[in-house]
Amino acid sequence: MATPEPPVLAPRYYRDNFQHLCDTVEALYGDLLQPEEQAWLAQWRAASEPAQCLYVRLVSRVGPWFRMNRLDYPEIGAVEAPLAELHALDLLLLPQEASEESLQVQDLDRLFTLPEWRRTFRDRLPAAAQRSKAQWVAAVEALAEPVADVLQALCAATGERLVAPLGVDTVGLFQLLFFGNRRQTLTDFVLSDLGINRYYPYALTRAQRRFPCRESVDEYRQLGELADRHWLLEQAGAAEDFTALAEALLDTPPRHATSERRYWLLCNRLGRNLERSGDWTLAGRLYQRSQLHPARERHVRVLEQRGCWQEAQDACTELLQSPWCEEERDAARRILPRLQRQLGVPPTPRRRQAVPMLDLALPQTETRVEIAVAEHLADGEWDSVHYVENSLFNSLFGLAFWEQIFAPVPGAFHNPFQAVPADMYQAGFRTRREAALTRRLRELATGDLAAELQAALQRYAGYQCRWVSWPLLHADFLARVTACIPREHLLAVWERILFDPGENRRGFPDLIALGDGPGAYCLVEVKGPGDQLQHSQRRWLQFFGDQGIPAKVARVVWTDG
Repeated sequence: MATPEPPVLAPRYYRDNFQHLCDTVEALYGDLLQPEEQAWLAQWRAASEPAQCLYVRLVSRVGPWFRMNRLDYPEIGAVEAPLAELHALDLLLLPQEASEESLQVQDLDRLFTLPEWRRTFRDRLPAAAQRSKAQWVAAVEALAEPVADVLQALCAATGERLVAPLGVDTVGLFQLLFFGNRRQTLTDFVLSDLGINRYYPYALTRAQRRFPCRESVDEYRQLGELADRHWLLEQAGAAEDFTALAEALLDTPPRHATSERRYWLLCNRLGRNLERSGDWTLAGRLYQRSQLHPARERHVRVLEQRGCWQEAQDACTELLQSPWCEEERDAARRILPRLQRQLGVPPTPRRRQAVPMLDLALPQTETRVEIAVAEHLADGEWDSVHYVENSLFNSLFGLAFWEQIFAPVPGAFHNPFQAVPADMYQAGFRTRREAALTRRLRELATGDLAAELQAALQRYAGYQCRWVSWPLLHADFLARVTACIPREHLLAVWERILFDPGENRRGFPDLIALGDGPGAYCLVEVKGPGDQLQHSQRRWLQFFGDQGIPAKVARVVWTDG
């Protein structure tokens, strides 16, 4: 069979994608846009298609300033007319219109090469002939001439002109409203255009949008600026400035739910900076403000550093009684005995369960150790052995709870390119869908589970979902798995995933060995020479032992080599 031709993007695909972004934002957030933002949108729409293409090209690149002679796009052609059109629509800035703040000598550093700097200023700075580019720029800056004069000299020497797109901040706002975060870019559109990713057609409405009001948008962006400021301080190693930033953060608690996670994350990061610098009190205040792991764990450690043993023990006990996540519970179990010893209390013994071991001596091969073990087991008592790692149980979870994962919960979906809801790995995922998930668990406990999963496989195959590995799943394999794994085992695993989806999606054993009927299966974690179990793997093995789910650790040594 001939290999199909790879899909080809339309020449101006990026313009179409940008238009889709703008249309979606207007439909979902038109009532929140300021007059100047609406005017920017009207101006862009009024431009011709070549001018629109050029504008999108400019705002998609690192700027803000660009050399005209380097704007070479075959699908646009000559750029002079589109540039003139953008300028007439107030979508383009020329150097003579720029303020001193928007065009500085350091901007010119990026735009012009060392030979161009040298050729332009060698007569005025002969002593700089052997200097690096950075030294040339610094020497020119030391002349204290207006930037406009420096630029004019560079352009005269190179025959160059500069341009900068206007409205870049508004483009950033539109991307935030469309994607709901500052991570995703127009690249996500490209993957969809190529047919690489197909996204489930969940509803996008104003009732379900991420930001309910303009104030929530502005607050989110302000927190983004604080996060950027924190990042710059970390890069500069300016530990003394962390205190001022922490005080500013504590003085401005979020008023909107859409900003809470970003606020808590910044509290945690800044708290760690202050811990490292020895400011335990301020770090503790930040951790107490946060509702995101590892805030409570770090607060316990801060209390421990300060010698507040009883307070630390009380806080640690609370973590064990109502943990936010698996990692927090694990940390509390490790810390509590240490605190109890400080208080003269007999430490609570840590519960350890022996994991069944399978010691194997195998001839060394070129294949992965997991494959070698799978082949060895398949030659024995098992009908088939499959290398699945996390993919199998996660995929079964995704099929079983697809409708609940993609349910229309406010703020969960804010663009067409999501493979899970925005809160999928957050503590509130289950609580926000408690009724629907409880109902679904009841259905799965009483209905024809194998038929439900097969129907979901046929219905949703190919759609993007981070839980489901489509290459692994096919009808025959799914039928074999559901014939061997008892319903109560699957339900127990799914309940544990729902407690902490972010953490409990990892740590599953490498292999599943399947037999000839109900209960005839075993999960096998493979460890080669020198390999150790990770925390997430230990937790799952402990859980499997508690639930009576057959699981072993295969320890491999090589018989040769």
